Amino acid sequence: MTRQSIASSARTVLIASDPVDKVMAARATARAWRRGQLDHRFDVAMPDRPGRPAAPELLPPNRMPKRGKAGSLRGRIALIHALAHIEFVAIDLAFDLIGRFGDQFPREFVDDWIAVGADEAMHFALLDRRLRTLGSHYGEMPAHDGLWEAAIATADDALARLAVVPMVLEARGLDVTPATIERMEAAGDTGTARILTRILTDEIRHVGAGTRWFESGCAVQNRDPRTHWKSLVNRHFRGAVKPPFNDSARCQAGLTRDYYLALAES
Repeated sequence: MTRQSIASSARTVLIASDPVDKVMAARATARAWRRGQLDHRFDVAMPDRPGRPAAPELLPPNRMPKRGKAGSLRGRIALIHALAHIEFVAIDLAFDLIGRFGDQFPREFVDDWIAVGADEAMHFALLDRRLRTLGSHYGEMPAHDGLWEAAIATADDALARLAVVPMVLEARGLDVTPATIERMEAAGDTGTARILTRILTDEIRHVGAGTRWFESGCAVQNRDPRTHWKSLVNRHFRGAVKPPFNDSARCQAGLTRDYYLALAES
């Protein structure tokens, strides 16, 4: 009897619509991979779009309602909800990366991104639990689909996906999260601040994995990683790479200033 492949298990995560089902599928896939119960085989295609629950309603970024004052309970709930949605989509981004591009890299690529996917599932679960503690829940407010649009734009190029998702979008999280933690602490919301501190620590590792595998892929193709990164970001990322930058956290992840400063100044 043929064992299930890692690609098939990754697809199971992606097509799950209910948040609880997606988190459980992510955890089950990570556990099965660590136990050696999944074959390193890429025999099924990833869906163009992952499963999504009926709520939250997905809006274009320019139609998203204002969050209100950061110090108010409603403002904090809106911010936590937005972060929970980012982590929910990040589950799919990690497993899509595995299932779509894993056959282009050594087995250790799956090891790294399985760990990232398990982290993202844990982050979402923590933030959703925090929302419920504050009298809300994931899905109560609208969210936008910008993160998955980045996945669509890079669906045919592994290096473009690594350049844009971990090395631009997740790196931006390193820049803005410390200030968000300070805002939560100033509002007396130490519970959320603790969760965000944990997420920040994990995201440094995630950006590090993206940078490391991007540089590895560039080496295989005999490309200069910094030059190629700038080219891919200009081609596939619609937003701007702009300061302020958390240079210390970025440097810990191997994303040094010679990657992004020239692009930010151009």
